[in-house]
Amino acid sequence: MSRYECAVDPAHVSAIDIHTHIEEDSHGHQSMPREFIAASEKYFRSGDRTPRLEAIAQRYRDWGMAAVVFTVDAETALHHAPISSEEIAEQAADHADVLIPFGSVDPRKSEAAIEQARTLVHDHGVMGFKFHPSLQDFDPSDENFYPLWSAITELGVPALFHTGQNGIGAGMRGGGGIKARLSHPMLLDDVAADFPDLDVIMAHPSVPWQEEANSIATHKTNVHIDLSGWSPKYFPDSLVRATNRFFPDRVLFGTDYPLIQPGAWLKAFEKREFREDIREDILKNNAAHLLGLTPRENPGQEA
Repeated sequence: MSRYECAVDPAHVSAIDIHTHIEEDSHGHQSMPREFIAASEKYFRSGDRTPRLEAIAQRYRDWGMAAVVFTVDAETALHHAPISSEEIAEQAADHADVLIPFGSVDPRKSEAAIEQARTLVHDHGVMGFKFHPSLQDFDPSDENFYPLWSAITELGVPALFHTGQNGIGAGMRGGGGIKARLSHPMLLDDVAADFPDLDVIMAHPSVPWQEEANSIATHKTNVHIDLSGWSPKYFPDSLVRATNRFFPDRVLFGTDYPLIQPGAWLKAFEKREFREDIREDILKNNAAHLLGLTPRENPGQEA
């Protein structure tokens, strides 16, 4: 077993994509039941929906970027065996120049989830955790899950949570049973307040709750926003304005690859009204600071 040791050099990549998915492992097992994969293919019109880790590594290497890779362990909610986060970390070790593994644990497994989180960091080198409250069917503000947030805080790595609209389950009868309210960003306000030393990443523009997400990120300096899951041409204007003024050091480039292609995302990003002096921060510097690849800085806010 190879323990992951990050070799990403921010000076030698143009961007760090904080949000990319491993949906199929080297054995052909997929992260979700096939009907969910098929529905998301139709919803996102993304083409190749399940590239494997080695292919993702080579594509990002060819693009001159680095990428955070992860799966989602929703075994309890979906009754479907997850892709192994341990295997993702082990395989990422062979591509440590471009890939950064995050782990995923099923919060509904209680103590087992906590022990797995510790093992993933200590023994496998993962550099953060991904959660999808709607897919995993849990409320992150429920204090039953606070021991897990406490453990991740102690491990000193960030926790990334899906927020806003759900593409997974979209178009299925009853949305596949997935509850949108569990991805409301206000549920993460409790987590960020009660665990001020935990870096919380709110994944995606939080449509239809963008104003709430802006407010939380403005209020709490341990809260970050990743820009994945949407083309920048569809970003709410309020998100662009709030980024420019209130939290330019805590907004992160992300695509949701393979659902969105980095090249198309970047072309749309060029046309949005983000301040020129923070574009490189969004594309890589903020993520590099957050992940400990470069020292943290505190750039001034726009007056």
